[in-house]
Parts: sequence; C-alpha cells; structure tokens
Amino acid sequence: MERTNKSSPMGFILLGFSDQPQMETILLFVIAIFYVLTLMGNTTIILVSFLDPKLHSPMYFFLSNLSFLDICFTTSIIPQMLWNLSGTNKTITYTGCIIQLYIFLGVGSTECILLTVMAYDRYIAICRPLHYNVIMHPRFLKQLAAVIWVSGFVGPLIQSILTFQLPLCSHHRVEHFMCEAPALIKIAAVDTTIIETELSIASILYVVIPLALILVSYGCIARTTLRMNSAEGRWKLFGTCGSHLMVVALYFGPIIAVYIQPKNEYAQKRTKFLSLFYTVVTPTLNPMIYTLRNKDVKGSLRRLLGSNKGSKHT
Repeated sequence: MERTNKSSPMGFILLGFSDQPQMETILLFVIAIFYVLTLMGNTTIILVSFLDPKLHSPMYFFLSNLSFLDICFTTSIIPQMLWNLSGTNKTITYTGCIIQLYIFLGVGSTECILLTVMAYDRYIAICRPLHYNVIMHPRFLKQLAAVIWVSGFVGPLIQSILTFQLPLCSHHRVEHFMCEAPALIKIAAVDTTIIETELSIASILYVVIPLALILVSYGCIARTTLRMNSAEGRWKLFGTCGSHLMVVALYFGPIIAVYIQPKNEYAQKRTKFLSLFYTVVTPTLNPMIYTLRNKDVKGSLRRLLGSNKGSKHT
C-alpha cells in the first residue's frame, strides 16, 4: 500500500454517504433543518438563563455551558457536511481536517465531563441540600467551569497530534462524513496498535469513567428519593433528574457504540449512522428535553415574551 507523509497539500476525501446519492439529497435538507433548530433551541436556553434572574443558579449555569457546547459541537461538523452533501466535491483541506478533529474531540470530551458535573450538582442538591449553597457558590462554579473546559481539551490535543503523525495512505479517502479519529486511523499505512490503545485509554477516561460516576450519583439520588415519605416529592425529584438522564442516555449511548465496540464489518457500517445521531440529532433534542420537561424554563420564556409584548404596546 502506497503511503505518504506529505499529506498537507492533498487534503482528504470524505466519502460520507456518496455510495447512496438518493440519501444524500434527503440528508441535506434534514440535517439543515436540525442544525437551524439546534442553533435556535440552544441559543434560547443561553439567553433565557442569562436574562432571567430566577434562573441564575448552578443548574442553569451548567445548562448554559451545555447549550454552548452543543452549538460548538454541531458547528464544527455540520457546515462542512452540508457543503459536501450539496455537490460532488467531498474534500476537506488537511488543516481543516485537523481543526475539525480537535474541536470535535475537545468539545465532545468537555461535554462528557460537564454531564458528570451536572449529575454531581443534582446529587448535592438532593442528598446534601443543607450544604448546597456552601458547596456550589459562584466562585467555585467559575473555577469548576474552567477545569471542565481545560481538562476536556487536553486529551484530544494529544489524540489529534498522534493521529496526524501517522503516515497515511496516498488516496486519503476517509470512509466517513467527518474527520473522526477511528476513520482516520483506518487509512494509516503503518501498524496502529499504539494509537488504538491510546484511543481506548482516552475513551475510558472521557466516556466510561464519567458515565460510571453519573450512574453512582443517580444511584445515591434514587436511594435518597425512595426514602422520602411524600409521593409527590418523589415524583418531583424524579422529574427534575429525568431530563438530565435522558440527555445522558442520548449522548453516551451512541458514543459508546462508536468508540467502544468490537471490530467487525457490521460495527463499521453502523458507525456513520450512530455518529450522525449524536452529532446532529442529540444536540437538537437537548434544548427540547429541558424546555418541555422544565417548568422553570417554560415560565421564564412566558415572562420574557410577555414583557417584550408589553414593552411593544407601550
């Protein structure tokens, strides 16, 4: 197999769904609609959390960070994807591929950590309510947010450097619609055991451990909730945590299937569709889940819209 280290001038060909041209036309419109909904929904949550003083709490501080991450997550992938779906040109520059991979991995890893911290926030609020305001004070929240963002982008930096240090096959045809690490590793012209091991370690650090901590947090929450005498109180707490659990399931489920799976032909074929789900569908559903199931957010939207209507009449 011919290999080359001088890949910078060539760029990459993202094959995506080019073997199914009829599907490409449908995906172009569907993904464009989902992208607009993602931008609108997540921007709305950020603005509502910022403008309404009643939502100036740790829970909505983290939710705003999650919405901003979802905007960055989709924007790093979807515009390039729409461009490739709209015509016969499926290429992406070498520099663009590096940037896309790093931002995609960095934002994705940061979101895994953030979802874990959000579960911890719910644990403190429900299991240690008397200490909540002492622990989750504003200064600590800012420090915690900084740690989340920095730690989320450190590991992906190493992964991106190692991936693009690999001598790649000269055709540079990537069997994916984006520059994703497993797809790029597959076109390497050398043994990839070391980088695959590093990818597995990164998956454990950023996916398996955070998910385990989330499950432990909600195990403690469930135990505390079931001890409550009030059935109404139990349902209220389950409703509060339900939105976050749905988001966790929608996000971690496909990622685990993509990054932690056996290497077989069937797994490789379904990877693109699973990646499409967590890069396009999940960021669109997140704001819907939090607004449709959250009385505080819906009430805030009504108050803000009502005040705007009142100001127009005056």
